Amino acid sequence: MTTTRNIKNWLSQPISIAPLITLRVVIGALLVFSTARFWALGWIDDHYIRPMFHFKYFGFEWVEPLSAMGMYVVHALLLISSLCVMLGLFYRLAAVVQFLLFTYTELIDLTYYLNHYYFVSIVCGLLIFVPANRAYSLDVLRKPAIFQKQIPRWTIFIFQLQLGIVYFYAGLWKINHDWLVNALPLKIWVPANDQLPLIGWLFQQKITPYLFSWAGMLYDVTIVFWLSWSRTRPWAYLTVIAFHTLTGLMFQIGVFPLVMLGATLIFFSEKWHTRLWDGLSRFFVTRSTREKSSATSHVERMTNVAYAKGPQPLSPSTSPPKLITYRSSLLILFFAFQILFPWRYLLYPGNVFWTEEGYRFSWRVMLMEKAGTVTFFVKDAKTGREGEVVNSEFLNPHQEKQMAMQPDMILQFAHFLKKHYERRGVSDPAVRAEVYVTLNARPSRLLIAPNIDLTKLRDGWSHKTWLTQSMPE
Repeated sequence: MTTTRNIKNWLSQPISIAPLITLRVVIGALLVFSTARFWALGWIDDHYIRPMFHFKYFGFEWVEPLSAMGMYVVHALLLISSLCVMLGLFYRLAAVVQFLLFTYTELIDLTYYLNHYYFVSIVCGLLIFVPANRAYSLDVLRKPAIFQKQIPRWTIFIFQLQLGIVYFYAGLWKINHDWLVNALPLKIWVPANDQLPLIGWLFQQKITPYLFSWAGMLYDVTIVFWLSWSRTRPWAYLTVIAFHTLTGLMFQIGVFPLVMLGATLIFFSEKWHTRLWDGLSRFFVTRSTREKSSATSHVERMTNVAYAKGPQPLSPSTSPPKLITYRSSLLILFFAFQILFPWRYLLYPGNVFWTEEGYRFSWRVMLMEKAGTVTFFVKDAKTGREGEVVNSEFLNPHQEKQMAMQPDMILQFAHFLKKHYERRGVSDPAVRAEVYVTLNARPSRLLIAPNIDLTKLRDGWSHKTWLTQSMPE
């Protein structure tokens, strides 16, 4: 009881709201940039409109893309809501819209799953539960009475805990024979980057993949502890910058390095964040005064509200007790899920990298080099005639690449082909596939017995007995 009470008291302890403001601005700004970039590169068309078929997450088969106009409206609203989150304008509504729209776009097609999209979706969801608009926001300008200088510690801790889970699991799963002993897949990836300016020579050394493998594991497992300790925090953040800059140079992973560089600032002290926002306020107030001395700038008014009124009641005291209880229960259940769900792979036989049962949503980050080729055959039950499918008639190159090595996607596509060819007059079509997969540069081998009619199988939580269970040596 004493320990529980101490934990509750620690989580309820008032601290500065400044770290939460930084996170709100960082996530909002990154989603504004990412959405605009996504639009400008033509990916709305490429990802959602042009493909004839979309692979589904298990349990979310009902999620479908809207019309072309609808998808552009979704991204426009996502951009606007993210801008509102960044500025703290109509914050609660904007945070809900941002979370729902971002998560919706990610659920449309399984082939675009990435750990950092999952992470961003989680952070957007958590932002709904915290009072991140109670300072340095346009909402404070609209309603000065909502201003708060302090918030309970749990509103910061939940983001630190989520980052800790991501990093720790990413490092924990690196403790395996391929990664640490064989330096795979870095032994494949590192030499391919030997043309990088200034550091390219380093990638030509045979020992480099081994150094990177061990350093990557130790970084992921321990970085949160170093960031949490004030004495090591500045040096730890320098390694965060170096690590994510290097991975950004080596791999095409979009804005993920920027997401982590921004999100890990949540570990900095409340004094650091307060100095940051005080400095920004003074800068903008001084500039505004020079340019228009007769008017008070938005930032100046925010500062006046923030520091003239003194400490305000904490956010939880303004919420009904039942709402607090529901929110606490939801957060406890959520983090229990985050901690336990990655271990579900233990319920399945075989190598998780080969079968991928329990692989997703477990923070296994860039642990393998896997590729496959798949050829589908459709057979007419009445005539006995069998023909080969041209996958590119239905899928874009990215979908085809991802599908060729992931069993649940292969199964989905087989069921799609059955329905497609039934509509074209094929009688009770059977669909089989010859799937050859290579893992970490090993010789390719069959993933599925090529004589199985995949249309007779159904996906689910149970073990996929139709997979070959031993990966290539």
